[in-house]
Amino acid sequence: MEKTQDVIGPISGNILFYTTPEPLSKDMHGGLGVQRMEKPFGFAMKGHVVPLTVAEFTFAAISYPIIFAGPENMPLAVMGINTDENLFINEDGSFVAGGYVPAYIRRYPFVLAADEAQQRMVVCIERNASIFTDRKKADLPLFDDAGEPSEYTQNAIKFCEDFEGERRRTDSFVKLLKDLDLFEQRESIFNMPKEDGTFEPVKLAEYFAVSEAKLNALSGEQLAQLRDNGALEKIYNHLTSLIGWDRLVAIASERALKRDQAAA
Repeated sequence: MEKTQDVIGPISGNILFYTTPEPLSKDMHGGLGVQRMEKPFGFAMKGHVVPLTVAEFTFAAISYPIIFAGPENMPLAVMGINTDENLFINEDGSFVAGGYVPAYIRRYPFVLAADEAQQRMVVCIERNASIFTDRKKADLPLFDDAGEPSEYTQNAIKFCEDFEGERRRTDSFVKLLKDLDLFEQRESIFNMPKEDGTFEPVKLAEYFAVSEAKLNALSGEQLAQLRDNGALEKIYNHLTSLIGWDRLVAIASERALKRDQAAA
């Protein structure tokens, strides 16, 4: 956060769910507050894959496949099998009961973004987020009467800073997997039943995953190091999560059936 807008350079990069992030400042946003929303996740309805930190693997593995994608092998929670469809967020903006809400979603509408001019990270907000309203109508202000960040805003900033720390830790985890050459490319295939009783294979996704064969080929010393630094547990969380593809297909099929019935 900065007190004056003019010291902030252009915000770089594309950030999922954020269209026009603005550097947080009392001059621009002192008249804003937030309204409590029981069902606040509508903004993520089209996020069929969401970035994940390694600290979340244990919790996310119960709900979603955890894959690695792109040239940087970024960990992602797969929340839908069709582009722009998150199967765990309902049309009213509520989250499916029992599903793990990734920290990337929970930090919205705050985010840390890169300020290229000053070579630093700055706290930004998605100004158009529906949670924001006029300070006089708000449940909680962004800034107090003295112009300082409110307790709510301080907690949100702390969450963003903690998330950034976990993101860097995740980068180190991915680098470790790369250094050990543990990644392999995989495909997720669903056998679509046909009217004649046969099945047609449909490719759902291509992604990177840890190779169990490569993992088992590591030396005892390497496996011990992975165990001792906590990486081995996270690897097994990832591998176990991949059975979640079948769950995604089942949820998608049920949702499609309900749409068809409603349209009939």
